[in-house]
This record gives sequence, structure tokens and C-alpha cells, in this order.
Amino acid sequence: MNAIEVSHISKSYAHVAALKDVSFSVGKGELFGLIGPDGSGKTSLFRILATLILADKGCASVDGFDVVKGMKDIRKRVGYMPGRFSLYQDLSVQENLEFFATLFGTTIAEGYDLIKGIYSQIEPFKDRKAGALSGGMKQKLALSCALVHQPSVLFLDEPTTGVDPVSRKEFWEMLVNLRERNITIVVSTPYLDEIRRCDRVAFLDKGEIKGIDAPEVILNRYKEIFNPPSLEKSTSEVQEDNVIEVSHLVKAFGSFHAVDDITFNVKRGEIFGFLGANGAGKTTAMHMLTGLNQPTSGNGKVAGYDISKEYEQIKKHIGYMSQKFSLYEDLTVKENIRLFAGIYGMKDEEIARKTDQLLSRLHFEDHKDSIVSSLPLGWKQKLAFSVSIFHEPEVVFLDEPTGGVDPATRRQFWELIYDAASRGITVFVTTHYMDEAEYCDRISIMVDGKIKAMGSPDNLKKEFNQPDMDHVFTYLARQATRSSD
Repeated sequence: MNAIEVSHISKSYAHVAALKDVSFSVGKGELFGLIGPDGSGKTSLFRILATLILADKGCASVDGFDVVKGMKDIRKRVGYMPGRFSLYQDLSVQENLEFFATLFGTTIAEGYDLIKGIYSQIEPFKDRKAGALSGGMKQKLALSCALVHQPSVLFLDEPTTGVDPVSRKEFWEMLVNLRERNITIVVSTPYLDEIRRCDRVAFLDKGEIKGIDAPEVILNRYKEIFNPPSLEKSTSEVQEDNVIEVSHLVKAFGSFHAVDDITFNVKRGEIFGFLGANGAGKTTAMHMLTGLNQPTSGNGKVAGYDISKEYEQIKKHIGYMSQKFSLYEDLTVKENIRLFAGIYGMKDEEIARKTDQLLSRLHFEDHKDSIVSSLPLGWKQKLAFSVSIFHEPEVVFLDEPTGGVDPATRRQFWELIYDAASRGITVFVTTHYMDEAEYCDRISIMVDGKIKAMGSPDNLKKEFNQPDMDHVFTYLARQATRSSD
């Protein structure tokens, strides 16, 4: 008997069809992948199978129970880990786990055998609040919470997005161990190495299943999406003057040094990759460089301004884009451009002129009055980046701007980065995609608050005798000694 049966499921929200006549089955004990671009319907499908929403048409069963009639039975048998971890940020590690155990009428002790391989890694921090955990620790806690009642089916909606490569590898080792215990796992992921670890995958696009097969078969059949042509390395001239200068920078929280004496420079027009495992200190460092936080000691300048004293000036001379794109979803394209231009202090005439130029360059002329929430993910991404450099800043900070995005859309985004660098804008980018690290002019890799390596991708691969940046990163990140992750 199959663990999951989905038959002709359809689901719409107002006039948007999220799922269209979807059918597939998952065998008991199978590790089954749901893959496809953002907005393809994966999350809606998870929520239907987890009995959180109802389908408009069709039927589905989990562990032999109908998702409508057997809702209570299914909820006892499944674990669900949504994309944002569903943890209570102000509760401690142990309090979160106790809460989820109580929801299912069980205790941590009763479910400990199943979760001990995962929970034992974070148990030393059981009194720490979930909101203070790094990405890898949140991931392990969320998985423990989803497993504490010993489910037979596990639903994981992009569980590793925003998590560093080493933590991702550890997470998937946990999933393989769970599969060996005959737990059925359905997981969505944008990472090619994770897709390849599934037994089978279903490719969803615009609410429809385009194919179900072994991972390599699907990846080859739809290679224009999952394996687009590699991007040619930028040939733009990196100028000699420094836009970022950092000397012996420290940020301490009590006795803990999140950033521990780092020194580096970034030149004008350079694409500089700032890498590190979750908890390594890179976000703290970026907050100091963008004027959001002041250093404990050391010196730094961004666009010629002192990060300790002139942080308000820094904010006027930089651009910033986060993983969530920093757009206002309920405003139109044109209104978003106008709002951010005003925040950056641009004059009305300049805003009007440059808005027309931007809309033309992005081919958005016919969509200037479209509400941003209605745009495809790739369009939002292009708009958010374009807005962040609309005022022609000297440097733009990109904090994991492509998290959870499919390879074809990520490639298009990097074309925009190359174009910005060719115009003399310095790009300071963090990413957990190691193929993107290969696109940078130079890379630094942080471990335990310190910069452990810095150089071009080719030089780092030679220095550490590794075949690619993924292996370089893993080699260095595994040398971490502090328990921040």
C-alpha cells in the first residue's frame, strides 16, 4: 500500500490556480521530492496533505486515511516542517519541544529514541531561546519538534533554505537515517545536490505536474530550468580604490565575540563574496558595515564614511537587498520605485526620469501599475535589486538574495549583478549557493568570527587542494570550534 495517494487535486485562491489536476503516489518508506520554481504550488500541496487547507477538487489520502474524513487520524501520524520552521521564538529549545510533544499527547521521553540523534546535538543549549539560535540549530530543533510524536510520514517544505552547506549535508544525513526507519518523507528543495538524494521527484510548474521520475531523469529533461548554461565570468575592470576598508573589527556580546578581529578591503566595482556557516559572524559583520550596528572595537569605512560615527551617511550611499527582497507587496511596481527613491533622498525630476528608464530596461512598462504581490518570483527579484541600486550607490549589500530560487532564475539575477559591477557599483554578497561563489571576483570565508581564507575562487581551490568551492567551504567550516551552531 502506498503511504500517500493524490488524485486529481485542484486548488485556487480567488482567480489564481495554485494546483491543477495533480495526481501522484508515494510508496511507504520512500524519500520523495517535490521540486519546481517558487509559486508552482508546492506549499499548497503540503498544506492539503497535512490537512491544513481543503482542496477544491479531487481527493488525497495519507497513511490510508482521507485528508478530509480522516483529518484527526492523519494529524496523529504526520510531522510537518514548514519553510519558516514554525518555532516559538520566545520559548527555549526545551520549551518548544515540550509544547509540540504536549500537542500530540506525548512526552519528550516517549519520543526521545527517534529524535536523539538530532536533538542530542542541540540539547546542551536547551535553555536558550529559539530566537537566539543560528539557522542550523533552528533547523535541528524544528525537525525534532516535527518528529517528537513518532510520525510515520514527514512533510518538509524547503527545510534547508537559508542554511549553510555543512548544515544542509548534516540535515540530509538525518533524513537518510529516518528513511531507514521506514518513515515516508516528502520534501521540497531548490538545491540540486539534495534533489539527487531523493528516490523519485515530481516537477511542479504553475500548479501542474510536468513529470515524475528518478532525479537525474527529471533534471536532464528540464535542464533549461535546473541546469542552465553557466554564466561567463565578468570581465569588468575592478578599480584600484577601496570602497570598503575594515581593520581589526570586533563585535562582542558580553564575553562572546561574534566578529573577532577581521581585516579586509573591497575595491570599487568588485563582486565580493562574504561566506560563512550559520553562526560564523557574517551577518553581524554586515550589520556593522551597513550602519545597523556599531563595532565594539576596530575601524571601518564604507564609501569613505566611518562606520562608528557616520553610519547615517553610510545608509545614504549604499543599497541593501535581503532574502525577502524588501519590497512592499501591496504597492504597485511604480509605487515601490517611488517610495525607495524618496527614502534615498532623490529629487522628483530625477525619480521620474530614472523610473521610465528602469521600467524600459526591465521590460516592465506594461506592468508599472501591477501590485507587486501578483508578480512572478523572478520579476520581484529583478525589481528588488533594481530598486536597491536605483540611486546609484557606491556599494550594494546583498544578503542571501537568491535563497530558495531555482537555478534558471538565479542565473538571470547574476546577470544583473554583473551589469551593476560593470557600472562601477561594488557588490558585497552573502550566499549559501557555492556555484554562486564561483561567480565572485574574490571571496572571504568566516569561521568562528574570524576570516579564515580570502582570495579568488581559483586561488582558494588551489590553496586548499579542493575541486570546487563547495569542498573548500566544507573543509574550512568543519574546522569551527565554537558552539554557535
